[in-house]
Amino acid sequence: MDDLKHKFLIFINKQGLHSRTSPTSPSNEEPVRSPSEEGIGPSRTSQLESRHTIERDPLADQDILESIELEYFNNGDFDPCNHTIKKLPESLECEAIQRDLHKLRQQQLVVSKKVLQLILQKQSTFNEEFSRILEVQHELQITLGVCREGRRDLNMAKRQFTTASLGILANYRKRQLVQGLLDSLNTIKTLQRTEERLQELLNEGNYPGAIALLLECQSAASTYRHFTCVAALSGKLQDTLEMTEEQLDQALAKVCSHFDADHYSKVQAAYRLLGKTQMAMDQLHMHFSSAIHNTAFNVVHGYVELCSGAAQDGQAGGNTFHKKQYKHLCTCVTAESFIPCLIDLCKALWGIMHSYHQVISWHQRNDSEKLSTDGVSEPVDFEASFNKQYVRQKLGNGLSRIWHDVQARISTFLLGSDLAWYKFDEFLQVLSVVHRLIEVGEEFCGSKSEDLQNSIKKQSSNYFRNYHRDSLEELRIFLENESWELCPVKPDFSILQLQEFRSLRHVLKSWKPRSDGGQTTVSSPDCSSSNHSQDGSSITGGYFARYSESGSPFDIGLDDVHEEDILANIGDEPSGYFSDESDEDIPEELKKDFVDENAGDTVTNKHSKPSSKRTSRREFMKAPILTNTTLTVLRQCGKYLQMSRLLRPIACEVIICMTQLFDYYLYAVHTFFTADLPVSSHSLYNLKLEASLKRIQDNLIVPDPSQLAESDSDHIENTRDKNLLHQVPQPHISSVVDLGQQESLHGLAERVVAVESLVFLAKQLEFLQSYLEHLQGGSSYLQQFFSQTVAATSELRRPVYMCVSACAVDFRVTLVLMSKVNWEVKEVMSQHSQYVDILLRELQVFSMRLEEVAMRIPIPREVYITLWENIVHLTSNTFVEGFSNAKKCSNGGRGLMQLDFTQFLSKLEKLTSIRPIPGKDYVEQYVKAYYLPEAALEAWVKEHNEYSCKQLLALVSCACQNNKKTRQRLTAIIEDMEKIVSR
Repeated sequence: MDDLKHKFLIFINKQGLHSRTSPTSPSNEEPVRSPSEEGIGPSRTSQLESRHTIERDPLADQDILESIELEYFNNGDFDPCNHTIKKLPESLECEAIQRDLHKLRQQQLVVSKKVLQLILQKQSTFNEEFSRILEVQHELQITLGVCREGRRDLNMAKRQFTTASLGILANYRKRQLVQGLLDSLNTIKTLQRTEERLQELLNEGNYPGAIALLLECQSAASTYRHFTCVAALSGKLQDTLEMTEEQLDQALAKVCSHFDADHYSKVQAAYRLLGKTQMAMDQLHMHFSSAIHNTAFNVVHGYVELCSGAAQDGQAGGNTFHKKQYKHLCTCVTAESFIPCLIDLCKALWGIMHSYHQVISWHQRNDSEKLSTDGVSEPVDFEASFNKQYVRQKLGNGLSRIWHDVQARISTFLLGSDLAWYKFDEFLQVLSVVHRLIEVGEEFCGSKSEDLQNSIKKQSSNYFRNYHRDSLEELRIFLENESWELCPVKPDFSILQLQEFRSLRHVLKSWKPRSDGGQTTVSSPDCSSSNHSQDGSSITGGYFARYSESGSPFDIGLDDVHEEDILANIGDEPSGYFSDESDEDIPEELKKDFVDENAGDTVTNKHSKPSSKRTSRREFMKAPILTNTTLTVLRQCGKYLQMSRLLRPIACEVIICMTQLFDYYLYAVHTFFTADLPVSSHSLYNLKLEASLKRIQDNLIVPDPSQLAESDSDHIENTRDKNLLHQVPQPHISSVVDLGQQESLHGLAERVVAVESLVFLAKQLEFLQSYLEHLQGGSSYLQQFFSQTVAATSELRRPVYMCVSACAVDFRVTLVLMSKVNWEVKEVMSQHSQYVDILLRELQVFSMRLEEVAMRIPIPREVYITLWENIVHLTSNTFVEGFSNAKKCSNGGRGLMQLDFTQFLSKLEKLTSIRPIPGKDYVEQYVKAYYLPEAALEAWVKEHNEYSCKQLLALVSCACQNNKKTRQRLTAIIEDMEKIVSR
């Protein structure tokens, strides 16, 4: 190719020289010079290019170029001159020669132009290639220098070194080669013995060392792969690595059942060396899910197999049960094994959750330690940071997943058995276990455990309806067989001492209402004070901190039973609850003898007070009044309260049923001890008590169809359908209770015990009120129950004790004696009437009998006041009624009325300590009205509507004896007032 270029350049030079001398060549053309002879400048090139572009047409040039004969392009020894001469004809013609010459010149110009264009196009490439050639030339010169120096050194060595010296060098080289070969052989030998060492490391639990050894062997095997034995060993090492990963996965699975920090650290380090941190976390969660399912199945299967083995005395049943699914297996658990199996199941699942919690703790602690030790200036490892973030997110999401699996296992187990016939204590134990598991779940991942709540709610609703129905029926039997005797308890008795309130003591003792009137708060061990979040970021406090080392929340506090110590020790009191000589705390009015009119105002105390018996009497007076039935109701309330606390979804239903126990007790006491009420009850009941009794009778008491009209039969059936489980038959008082004996004040002791035990029960409910409202969520029903029914309980004293007060004195005899008094005396009398002494004598007898009752049971101050208030109220009405029976009355008679009533009050003040005497103004105002003028009497009649129409008419008739017109006008006013009141 270079020869062709050279020939073209020579040809172009020749043509250029010829064009200068030829007369036919253009005058403005310049010869084309070779680049080797003279460089072609940019200006010269542009001029040529522009000139030829103007003179030649590109299409014509292409035609001319194609018309050149192919022989001119041969690379061989081609002589164009000889070729051209050979083509000349034998006879030469000048025109033909000129024509051929012109054609050759045109072809020469086109070829020159084309060559120039190609040169210009390849000039940059030429320059680059030329630069590389110069560079290669420079390197060749350096190489030549090195070769020359090496030859000089070899010549020097040839002259100076002997053959022996060269032999030493050759042997040293051979030694180096042999030593390298020996190292390779030792390495190969070590690779072949790796499996033994690897197994030792795995048996020791040194997983990071085993993985590091395998990776090192694989690296060495790749280095010595040119050996045939090593190539075969590489495949074996890969198999060994896979086997090691399987053992590593098995070691990771052990973390689910028992977490060991050192063991887990080695496993994580091994996975980190393998670069499979994320895969390890995925595998760990799969192992936890499998552990939950397998553990639950194994625990339940163990109990089922044990029961079936005991029944069949063989293993065939166990093999059969092993083929069943977990859901069907749960239905095979017997009632005797249900609670132990549930506890063991919770313990096993707790162990798995605790291990997962410790895994989270390990990663948090590991991350914090690295943050504290790593320098700030170290470069960030993005892969490690990404792995940590993935692990953190995976662990956080795994909390809810694991708890969901635990819930599903426990819920399936709970729904697989029928708990309707369990004893309440056993069922309460089931609730306690489930409640504690719910608390664990809330601390574990902040879950409300809806699935677990729904499953136990379904079981509890069915169970509790049956249990409450039996409880009401049992309470009815207790009430109908209750003799209303005092149950001797210690003075410091409290409901918290009962076994049923044992689990609630710390809660109720520390339960205090908020000062702002809002929801109450509590701080007790019953409520776990754990700080946790949705992602399990905190691990302090709560069950996981309390049982961090060993044990579980289901080990203690479930089966503990403590003996109660609530009964008073009265074995050394042969005469009853206390000795007759120990009456220090009897109210003074109960220790006084009857009033002796002949002895003036002398009051004797016929009881001595030895100091040896004072303590016994004082403790007896301070002890609360309650019966065995009251204790039964309190125990039932404790059970209901435990169920409400342990099972919040049905807490509202349970608390409503608990209030029905109190309602039925209240209704029974009212029914038993007000049936013999001899006076009108209109003024004895306030609106709250009356409304509560009406509500209880309508909603809780089964109506008697024989006492209802036929139109109410549909209402009865509807009520039974809706409230069949919450209705109880009408209670009837026991036949052993005698309320008709005058000497025992018509069963005053039984009435006091019944009413005061009911009041004590109401106070205990008030003590529980804030906690009940917390459990029920501030229900309006509960607020209404306490504001009306419980608050009105003490009002039951008035009608019940009125039965005693109304029968203590025969007021009919008093009215008969008053009707025999002459109220038309002309002079003011100095001696009171005889009926006053008879009335006081009966009141003195009542006081003595009241004292006798107080020797058997303590009489509270409220009872004493109510009894005397009722008697004084009846006496005042008797005085007014007796005064109103007088057809005619003189001024002397009016004075006698005042004298009688004044004498009665003076003696009555010595019988009772009530101050002021109730009803005093009621009588005095009526007597003083006789002295009013006719004009003022009309206004007095209109203002005092507390008197009956008969009494007002009698007053007007006596006061207006001489004025018929005024008497008729006042009579009309009184009759109009009566009509208004009757409306």
